[in-house]
Amino acid sequence: MAIAVFGGGCFWCTEAVFDELRGVQSVVSGYTGGSVKNPTYEQVCSGRTGHAEAIRIEYDPAQVAFRDLMTVFFATHDPTTLNRQGDDVGTQYRSAIFYADEKQKEAAAVFIKELDEAKTFRNAIVTTLEPLNEFYEAEKYHQKYYANNSYQPYCQITIPPKLHKLHKQFAELLKSHGKPS
Repeated sequence: MAIAVFGGGCFWCTEAVFDELRGVQSVVSGYTGGSVKNPTYEQVCSGRTGHAEAIRIEYDPAQVAFRDLMTVFFATHDPTTLNRQGDDVGTQYRSAIFYADEKQKEAAAVFIKELDEAKTFRNAIVTTLEPLNEFYEAEKYHQKYYANNSYQPYCQITIPPKLHKLHKQFAELLKSHGKPS
């Protein structure tokens, strides 16, 4: 198993997306990239901890490549807005790849360069590449938030469009791909 850690705005949204990919064994919402040890949600929301809301993905590289995970990551959030995703504003919502090793860092740098050179997005990508230090698991009520709270207004508005895009553009990467319904 390998680990990938992404910050792409609200972790409820990113968790819901990556939970559906084949080869993904677990997706954990949490905080990383800051200086406060064992931060709480309230502390991170203040924007004063330096942490980003992020997800830690445990995956099988034989079933899904890191590059595939990055492809989905960049397609399901806006990597061109600094410290913002929709109405969520602040450094805690920054677009970031927290690399576990130099190989991931290099792969992410090359991938971002390819996307920018191809002008995939109207504006330049502002996603940061940051070393993965300590990852703090978010409070229990944040885990599998969309699965447990899909009726919540924020979830109803924000997450279904991301899942629709995932299903439309990346059907071959889904856990359900090729299985009878």
